[in-house]
Amino acid sequence: MSVTRLPPPASETELLERANALAGLRLEQLAARVGWGSPSTLRHNKGWSGQLLELLLGADAGSLAEPDFQRIGVELKTLPIDTRGLPKESTYVCVVPLVGVRGEWENSWVYRKLRRVLWFPIEADNNVPPSQRRVGTPLLWSPDREQERRLRQDWEELMDMVCLGELEKITAYHGNVLQIRPKAANAKSLTWGINANGERVRTLPRGFYLRSRFTTEILRRYYISG
Repeated sequence: MSVTRLPPPASETELLERANALAGLRLEQLAARVGWGSPSTLRHNKGWSGQLLELLLGADAGSLAEPDFQRIGVELKTLPIDTRGLPKESTYVCVVPLVGVRGEWENSWVYRKLRRVLWFPIEADNNVPPSQRRVGTPLLWSPDREQERRLRQDWEELMDMVCLGELEKITAYHGNVLQIRPKAANAKSLTWGINANGERVRTLPRGFYLRSRFTTEILRRYYISG
């Protein structure tokens, strides 16, 4: 069955209208709209629900290091929610650039990805099969001044370590709201990095992730306290 991709939304209002129209539906209902089947497990299909929503909402960035909705500068992030209504895991932001000059925060991939985000909570109870999980009410969000300060501080400290060749010293414990973790399908998926002597070395790709306590803060502010 061929799928007709929606044109990219021309405004935030149009994007939010499309997103709100999906709220409360089960993933199998959304998949049926584009002729997809629903996997029995997401263990090897972690990006499936996000790809489905991208297709339904008209995302146009593909694999580029740009917001998913390029025309309006909005990133789409799904947020798996447990039975307590809290994020189950950290949220992937983007790849960590391991070679080259660090640059400024305002020009970083992290800033471009997080300055405007459409959060889409998704039920993630392990006792509920993926097909029956529902998507929640979407939220169009930008970090406030204090949140951006914390993100910037973590990014600067982590990128200092990357640029100084201290990549192997970075653990998941570094960073208050933003962390760096390996991101690779297996140990053979290597890329180039810099060691402490400034030499190019082969290493695992890394990704920036938002800690779940940061996304919990977002949920509590906008969904619980209204």
